[in-house]
Amino acid sequence: MLTFITKRLLVMLATSLCLTFVVFFLTNLQPNLEKLAKTEANNRMTDAQVISWLDRNGYSDPVLFRYGQWLGVMPGWVKTDADGKVTGRCITTGVAAADAPGYCGILQGYFGRSTVFKESVDVIILKRLSLTGILMFWVMIVMVPAALIIGVLAGMREGSKSDRTLSAISILTTATPEYVSGVVFIVVFSSMAVGLKWFKGSATSAMDDITFANFTLPVMTMALYGMGYIARMTRASMAEVMTAQYIRTARLKGVSFRNVVLKHALRNALIAPFTVIMLQFPWLLTGVVIVETLFNYKGFGWTLVQAAGNNDIELLLSCSIAAVLVVLVTQLISDIGYVYLNPKIRVN
Repeated sequence: MLTFITKRLLVMLATSLCLTFVVFFLTNLQPNLEKLAKTEANNRMTDAQVISWLDRNGYSDPVLFRYGQWLGVMPGWVKTDADGKVTGRCITTGVAAADAPGYCGILQGYFGRSTVFKESVDVIILKRLSLTGILMFWVMIVMVPAALIIGVLAGMREGSKSDRTLSAISILTTATPEYVSGVVFIVVFSSMAVGLKWFKGSATSAMDDITFANFTLPVMTMALYGMGYIARMTRASMAEVMTAQYIRTARLKGVSFRNVVLKHALRNALIAPFTVIMLQFPWLLTGVVIVETLFNYKGFGWTLVQAAGNNDIELLLSCSIAAVLVVLVTQLISDIGYVYLNPKIRVN
């Protein structure tokens, strides 16, 4: 197991470097840098002034070198202007150039400063991730049990009327994207004109105080979409297990149908859905982009939209790190959990 985990960690490290470099390269393309210069300095800057600004702020170095600076494995840039003033990546306000560290990147815990929110990126990311984490928690609490129940009930008696009905509901929920179901929920349950006015159409107040009225709609919007996919996978796995030879043997020995399902079929049927459930975490982290924007819930997805729309390079890069880490960690947990759930893999 230790060798297995070590290999997975090395793969995660290589994957993280590749993905972050791709994001760094795309966000640091010349048009984006020119837009950043005009946003930070003056929209009416000439091309020569843009080039001068980029040079003064360390953006004229090769991309690979700046990627190393961002990671913290290369020394930060240092510039001296005509007046003798020294500036640099690692030189902050109130710190003398001689006292500034030589390296300041991700490895040193420095994530940069947001050009939109005017505060440290790590503070923004932690705050927004915590808000999104609360949303994801309640979505999983609603989505997973409901999906497993639907899938197990549908798969117990393959081809029955209940199977066809539950399968049709699962397909319908999966085929309805969040931006459609979210708008429908707002119109039906919170619209002042024709809605039932049961819930609030905005979840902004949930950032300070979560209530049933302001948090139900975003949770149900996300849970409804993911529920159908998990239910379909659980149903297929359950239907396959119910036709296995050991299940037939248990039935012939007189074991009740309830005990056959709960004690023999259910555990083996949950092996495949476990991987699917773990994959919902990265999906939720990216899926909240639509839902948080729709319900004005200022979490990670809303922040990602703001960073991309306002060309906030440092914040966008840190958002990509958070997304990559969530995907890789959940995949690692999924692999380890799958090994423990499946005795055949554990023995091998």
